[in-house]
Amino acid sequence: MTDKTISPPGSPLRQRMAGDMTIRGFTPSTQRGYIRAVGDFTAFFGRSPDSAGAEDLRRYQLHMRSNRASATTMNAAVSALRFLFGVTLGRGDAQAGMTTVREPRRLPVVLSPEEVARLLDAAPGLKYRAALSVAYGAGLRASEVVSLKLTDIDSSRMVIRVEQGKGRKDRYAMLSQQLLDLLRAWWLAARERGVMLPSGWLFPGQNPVNPLTTRQLRRAFDGARAAAGIDKRVCLHTLRHCFATHLLEQKVDIRVIQVLLGHKKLDTTARYSQVASTTLRAVKSPLEHLSPGPLPPA
Repeated sequence: MTDKTISPPGSPLRQRMAGDMTIRGFTPSTQRGYIRAVGDFTAFFGRSPDSAGAEDLRRYQLHMRSNRASATTMNAAVSALRFLFGVTLGRGDAQAGMTTVREPRRLPVVLSPEEVARLLDAAPGLKYRAALSVAYGAGLRASEVVSLKLTDIDSSRMVIRVEQGKGRKDRYAMLSQQLLDLLRAWWLAARERGVMLPSGWLFPGQNPVNPLTTRQLRRAFDGARAAAGIDKRVCLHTLRHCFATHLLEQKVDIRVIQVLLGHKKLDTTARYSQVASTTLRAVKSPLEHLSPGPLPPA
């Protein structure tokens, strides 16, 4: 399925929807996702989406559910179609046929500090070790890591400036001395190789004019995970989970962690208390208060 299904790229409907998204400051990736979602609905509907009604949208949700679409996929489609009908077409009637789906809340898989150390040691080269160390040591998202510039590293204040992170918000992340030493080692090596441009990207791509891509960073993570012999189901974002969980285990105030992660709500940060091992170990099981008899025979 391509995003051309909504209508040809130059069609008035597609152009108007793209313009409406641009006016509201939607990111390019969000715009592509909305266009793709409307295109999928158009393929199901078989006609131009502007002629659909509430019952057609309801049937589409039933179609997605019968095809085992995830809650995330269904909610993304609802958001895109609500925008198309509510904003671009100015029709509130059609939105009555759509409803969001409650997404299951799953606890993140977390690596131990020893596993993180093994993974970082197995990174394929100094650049990737430094980049993965930033993801873990400062709790940054993959997109935030690859968007860093040399000028974002403030060694005098020991902070990392994160410009326009998730939600288009600026924030400061922590910069430890060990991470700073590693970044300086990478900067020296990259400058000697002529791949580090003045005031350029902290982690340049194959062409130094462009930054490293999130796809390349994910590949490096996957390779390091395999080389380190880690068989847990983890991804690059796991390093951010580890950052928060390990800080909580060190008894850092959860509100401080919230600020470092850039979370808007404390509830989002609070879920890490459910996976912090020190939190669990601090509670004494009621079984410990019992005085059981001798063990029965096997």
